[in-house]
Amino acid sequence: MKISWNRILFITQWQFEDALVQTYTLPYVRIIQKITACYPYVVTINKGINRICVKKIGGIISIQIPSGKRLLFLGWLLNILALRKIIQKKKIAVVHPWCTTAGAVGAILKIFDKNLKLHIDSFEPHAEAMVENKTWKKSGLKFKVLFYFEKIESMAADYLIFAAPGMEKYIRDKYKTSVVNFSVKPACIDLNAFSVKSIKTPDLVKKYDLENKIVCVYAGKFGGIYLEDETFVFIKSCESYWGKERFMFLLLSNASDEYLNVKRSKFNIENTTIIKMFIPHSQMPKYLGLADFAISPVKPVPTKKYCTPIKDGEYWAMGLPVVVPPNISVDSQIIRENKAGAVLESFDEKGNKDAIIQIDSIIKGKSRMEVYNLIRPLAEKYRNFSIAEDIYKKIYGTE
Repeated sequence: MKISWNRILFITQWQFEDALVQTYTLPYVRIIQKITACYPYVVTINKGINRICVKKIGGIISIQIPSGKRLLFLGWLLNILALRKIIQKKKIAVVHPWCTTAGAVGAILKIFDKNLKLHIDSFEPHAEAMVENKTWKKSGLKFKVLFYFEKIESMAADYLIFAAPGMEKYIRDKYKTSVVNFSVKPACIDLNAFSVKSIKTPDLVKKYDLENKIVCVYAGKFGGIYLEDETFVFIKSCESYWGKERFMFLLLSNASDEYLNVKRSKFNIENTTIIKMFIPHSQMPKYLGLADFAISPVKPVPTKKYCTPIKDGEYWAMGLPVVVPPNISVDSQIIRENKAGAVLESFDEKGNKDAIIQIDSIIKGKSRMEVYNLIRPLAEKYRNFSIAEDIYKKIYGTE
């Protein structure tokens, strides 16, 4: 018998316009809405407001809350109290946060009302990850608070959806507790948007002079959870291997020109080798489609085994071999086992050259369509929205 989830409160820690809401949250909200016929309330951050703003956007109710930074923990307490009032007034039955930071809010709301169902999506280690990438200190208050709440969340949740396999062992080892009700859902991809129709768009190939070039693409940031100097060393290795007249690096990023110029100079990369632009996510397929392979420079710290890089799925959907460090989610293993790219075993000249040779062996002598047909099935198997739909049916479809 189907549960009548009339209203569900989805909680994120991102701004509504952020790609993580538009591509990593709302597609799943719509799947759940289809399964439950619920009226979804979606909580996002708005850095430009001082009080909660509620408005209808499309088929959802958008609840935008202040960032809380100005008043720190007091600001978040006020946000939580306001959300509690909305839950009571709208008779919301379930809270469905994304990631452990928003999950902490969900756990507190459940403490207020034990009848609430708490389903935490994309549950992965965040506190330790922030220490590993040197953003936080293990002795700091932010780490201690979030790590504590991650344990509370794992105990309070009625259902946990992990970003990668093995998270139940992490919970057992780190939080000294165990979980029973859980599933694994990677970052799924819109396979219609990221498809063959966006490969090598002729006017863009001409515009950026990419005809007969070998193009590597990276869509993302530098620093934090991402490698910096190691990525530019890899670019230089590619330039040396294929030649500065033949190799191009397409950087889809909001990195500043000043930052990029410093890195070019430091690693002696030709000015013409890197083409940088920042584009809306809606345009991402046709720009990824200009490339012949991609790099996913996530720092290979221990907690990254439990993450789910969105970009890897988008690269696969566009038929791109991927260069990735070891032990990144299950992606590194998938790439190695399917010979669908290269795993960077070391960040030195030998490691880079070995990876480049592997990429060259995949793309050399093949048409772009031949490579696409080799890689695309990985996205269809491992990043299909049907994976999410099956999990949500399990959670919401029966009593």
